[in-house]
Amino acid sequence: MKSINEEHRNPKRLSEFSLPDGVTASTNAEFALADAQLLVHAIPVQASREFLGSILPVLPQSTSVLCTSKGLDIEKLTLMCEMLPDILGKRRKVAYLSGPSFAREMMQKLPTAVVVASKDLRYAEDLAAMLSSPFFKVFTSKDTIGLEVAGAVKNVVAIAAGMSDGLGLGTNAMAALVTRGCSEMRRLAEEKGGSSVTLAGLSGVGDTFLTCFGPLSRNRTVGVRLGNGESLENILSSSREVAEGVVTASALVRWLAESSSSSGNMYASRAAVKYPILFGVAAILEGRLTPREGMEYLLAMPPRVED
Repeated sequence: MKSINEEHRNPKRLSEFSLPDGVTASTNAEFALADAQLLVHAIPVQASREFLGSILPVLPQSTSVLCTSKGLDIEKLTLMCEMLPDILGKRRKVAYLSGPSFAREMMQKLPTAVVVASKDLRYAEDLAAMLSSPFFKVFTSKDTIGLEVAGAVKNVVAIAAGMSDGLGLGTNAMAALVTRGCSEMRRLAEEKGGSSVTLAGLSGVGDTFLTCFGPLSRNRTVGVRLGNGESLENILSSSREVAEGVVTASALVRWLAESSSSSGNMYASRAAVKYPILFGVAAILEGRLTPREGMEYLLAMPPRVED
């Protein structure tokens, strides 16, 4: 915190870049939020419920929120677009930002495009106008469900893509895996009320492509290391950054199994047949399968109509 306030640099993240003079850091929520017009929530999903509850007493009623966190809450199996109104109140203006946007490239002022979704489209448009710059393009949407489902699923697909790379399966396999992963993402989003248009956009295939193919992707890196034979325990203990897909995978399969009203072994449910990549990644992370066994399972599935 001292380095941010005095030297305008974050010594732990992207330390080679200077922060604007107006950026300051504080651990005092009451001080930081006093008279705040906008709160940008960038806390990992699994810590969000506790964090939001802790700041609620000092968060002004008039403060609107922009959420950048992606994933599924493992405690209550809720998306961020369900969690925030539940904790902060349904009258508060809330929007959600997603899209292909590695932080390093944004700090380098390289061209980037994202989407802001809110049920209040005018609020989304106001945020887009405020955030846009010559190198940062912001589109808008009302489809918060589609954006949030895509943000959760793409991290799991990226782990699968990384495993494919780590196993040395080649470009054909990688392209097929990511494409079928996007198909599972679309089906799930539509089941939950999202739009296929969103899934074909920046927060859907756009962010998925970046996370699956980009060298800076945390979730892809986890997958590569798993494919190379490392244990998940060793990978997580040696990493300082959060790979949301690791915890999201198990939450997603529970969410899907519950939605399909399955009982007993969720890996034998109808949902497991409908979403083989999502269930396969979860099984690998839980130690039920090795990465190679997971890929062999996908290849052994019977032919079907592409959907």
